Amino acid sequence: MTQATLSIEDIKWLREQTGAGVMEAKDALGRADGDRDKAMRILEETGKVQAAKKAGRATENGQVVSYIHHDGRIGVMVELDCETDFTGRTDQFKELARNIAMQIAVHPPRFTSESEIAESDRVEIESVIADEVQKDNAGKPDSVLEKIREGQFRKWKETNVLLDQPFIRDPDKSVQQLIHDLALQVKENIIVKRWTRFQIGV
Repeated sequence: MTQATLSIEDIKWLREQTGAGVMEAKDALGRADGDRDKAMRILEETGKVQAAKKAGRATENGQVVSYIHHDGRIGVMVELDCETDFTGRTDQFKELARNIAMQIAVHPPRFTSESEIAESDRVEIESVIADEVQKDNAGKPDSVLEKIREGQFRKWKETNVLLDQPFIRDPDKSVQQLIHDLALQVKENIIVKRWTRFQIGV
């Protein structure tokens, strides 16, 4: 299977599951002839999902970083945590924390991760999306409507969930993939613990 014929949905799924970059996901799917599970195993063998395996390990070090934007009218503080003080003091880690703070300043999210969305909120969001999809696509098969709903919910997350947002300096990467990249490099678990955004007049 050539990269030109790869499914966009498969590429997005593999990236969400592993944190791999676009080209890494495409390469793995191409080598796996489009088989998701086989592509996942390929990435595991090449070490591309090592960071995901570290999730859950204690993160008791890190940095609190601030960022001021738009002539002092917007300010953000982010706590980015890692496993060791050594990693927390590196320039790469501080740059990542600042980039995340900048992301929040420019594109304020409602949630850090999808897991933070309360079930009641999720039901309401999905209901609104379902109503809009049904109204705009009346008469289409249920299977098609379901795919459209999934796509719309993914777009909603790319606006409202920090880790799912495209990174402002490299839209081909999500914020989560940006974190995964450094986690793979330093071989530690890295998490956005908490953040606060201030804006004059809001």
